[in-house]
Amino acid sequence: MTHDHHEPRLPSARGPLSASVIEYLRGAGPLPGTEETAGAAPYGDDLQLALYLCYELHYRGFAGAAEDLEWDPGLLGARAALEDRFLSALRAGTPVHDSVDDALAEILVEPVDGTGVTHFLRDRGELWQVREYAAQRSLYHLKEADPHAWVLPRLWGRAKAGMAAVAFDEFGGGRPDRVHALLYANLMTDLGLDTAYGHYLDAACAELLATVNLMSLFGLHRSFRGALVGHFAAVEITSSPGSRRLADAMRRTGAGAAAEHFYDEHVEADAVHEQVVRHDVIGGLLAAEPHLAQDVAFGIDATGYAEDRLAKRLLTDWRAGRSSLRVPLGGETAHQSEISHIS
Repeated sequence: MTHDHHEPRLPSARGPLSASVIEYLRGAGPLPGTEETAGAAPYGDDLQLALYLCYELHYRGFAGAAEDLEWDPGLLGARAALEDRFLSALRAGTPVHDSVDDALAEILVEPVDGTGVTHFLRDRGELWQVREYAAQRSLYHLKEADPHAWVLPRLWGRAKAGMAAVAFDEFGGGRPDRVHALLYANLMTDLGLDTAYGHYLDAACAELLATVNLMSLFGLHRSFRGALVGHFAAVEITSSPGSRRLADAMRRTGAGAAAEHFYDEHVEADAVHEQVVRHDVIGGLLAAEPHLAQDVAFGIDATGYAEDRLAKRLLTDWRAGRSSLRVPLGGETAHQSEISHIS
């Protein structure tokens, strides 16, 4: 295992769009044209990876890619075309509630007979599936709360104070050993996974990339501050019950103490965060900017839509007994990845 915190390497291309972006980042080729982008599948591997690459320049960047490419005008133009394709598909496909209260009401109620990924992993998931889930989710959890922090300069008053309070907890409450990204790296170590930032980018499916791209899209644009708050609310409100199921899954599969601790921590913390997000962050934002209500609802609903697409992909693969990853973990096949606990 490694705890490398340097820039990740550039991944393998998944089609012409991502190949062009990768070559541009290496200083060796032109960017994709708008016609090429307009004809790409919005949720496909190629477009989602190309967009992920553009966004990642605002986080850690990539080894071999110049840091000033973050604000390269040509790259920003190409990113805008990719975003437009993705956002148009999201708006067309996401069923949006009429009000924030209606959107919140749906995610506040736990289904009686849950059939989602966390239910599957709790009830009958095997260790190889737990490892796959952890590897894919690492693309977000190793940057946990980072995209949400971008909204802080765009809020004020009660909304800013509430958002900052929750973010303070996500970043460890002043204690580096409690930063949630580090707790997740400890979970990965328990599962025998590589903790290097971005290590599993080549392995992650397009549906997972879309969930991370959604956060980056909302976080990087001031015009989507309402949608970002909606996204944050959806994450925090659904986190506590989902984390409880995942903690049970970690215990049942013998994943390890750190793996259990990560989700146990979220059960307690996010139950408190839910109240702050609903009453202070959403309440404060809409008191100051009531015209953003539909954006908040869109953020909540688009989050659910993207997560549902990911769940369908994972469960379809797992129920068929096959890996959900594009490349196997550590050179092993999915069914060979049963490992003994690493202390």
